[in-house]
Amino acid sequence: MNSKDIIDAFTYVANEKGIDKISLTAIIEDLFLTLISKKFGEENEDKFSVIVNMDRGEIEIFQEKIVVEKILDKNNEILLKDALLIDNTLTVGEICIDILDPSTFGRRLINTAKHHLLNRIKDVEKKSVYDEFVNKVEDIYSGYVHQIQRNRIFISDENKNELILPKSGQIPNDRYKRGQQIRGLIESVDYSTKGLEIIISRTSNVFLKRLFELEVPEIDDGIIEIKAISREPGERSKVVVFSSDRRIDAVGACVGMKGNRIQSIVRELNGEKIDIINWSEKPEILISRSLAPANPINLLIDEEKPYAVAIFEDDDLAIAIGSNGQNIKLASDVTGYTIDVKKKSDYETNQEIDLKSISGLSEKILNILEENNILTSKDFMSSDQEDLLEIKGFGAKTYEKTMLIIKEAISSTQE
Repeated sequence: MNSKDIIDAFTYVANEKGIDKISLTAIIEDLFLTLISKKFGEENEDKFSVIVNMDRGEIEIFQEKIVVEKILDKNNEILLKDALLIDNTLTVGEICIDILDPSTFGRRLINTAKHHLLNRIKDVEKKSVYDEFVNKVEDIYSGYVHQIQRNRIFISDENKNELILPKSGQIPNDRYKRGQQIRGLIESVDYSTKGLEIIISRTSNVFLKRLFELEVPEIDDGIIEIKAISREPGERSKVVVFSSDRRIDAVGACVGMKGNRIQSIVRELNGEKIDIINWSEKPEILISRSLAPANPINLLIDEEKPYAVAIFEDDDLAIAIGSNGQNIKLASDVTGYTIDVKKKSDYETNQEIDLKSISGLSEKILNILEENNILTSKDFMSSDQEDLLEIKGFGAKTYEKTMLIIKEAISSTQE
């Protein structure tokens, strides 16, 4: 088997795998250095060099040998008479560059080289796929469900590249079947000795952001900015948006005509509810909007911590908290504030105002209450109504009037 036959055989395999000429040249050179190492020993490898010319179909192997009069090491020495046939100026002790015929390796070694070539080509293919996908990290990508396992789903694209959707990246209420087309965000690409691993996710906040960019041209154009996203995948998301153009309503643009834009995203996320929030630089406005569908009647904000207490009508507290605390958690995440919620009645009960400082309470009422150790609004609000009505001179009408005055006083301190 001459050099051209070897190159032709390797080229055929490489073309089948789509390997370019430069990569194949490097692979062949490396393979012959491996063959040389096996035949002549690793310690002699540095005495050889391999040059492959794909255009001419030539493989040239050069070996450095020492010119001698008597050969003691046939692998590294050459007789003077033979060296002079190569270069008639050589003398004993000098280095002669001998040319080694590739066919001397034998058909068995060449076949072994072809086997190694296939393995190297697979490595090149994986590296090529890695280079392609590493530039697509945080981009949306689609493929088809190939295999479903308990903790992950294998997905194949049109080029038969394999992607993995782990359990952590699956929306809980998604249902998959083989052959189904699926979209996700390329989350990571890892290339190691174990092989190539491409991980995608449908639960990532960035996935939702990319879906908005696809559906809302104003976001892709930079007119509308997504300020923050918080998700409970498959359940509810909150997305804070801002328009740099006053003529364009950020929320309206994201919703679309008759809700067509947002509905497209909701369908992709299998019914996940999405609250779109208009951004405000004022924390009280942003927090209030983020707590929708509940509407707080008052907010107490500490911007330095950052921390907020939202007060709701008693009947609205459950809506504000949401299922398993979902609404309050998402609102906290999307605003950056730790938000606590309280019922109006509990908040009023815990307020402590000196009764004497409340206008509208008569001297007579204040004296009666003081005689019973009721000195603050908290004392009064935490007292049982029946106990208060048992106080001499403190009837039902007096109780209702006093309660109203104290509540108004508490409300005025909240404003």
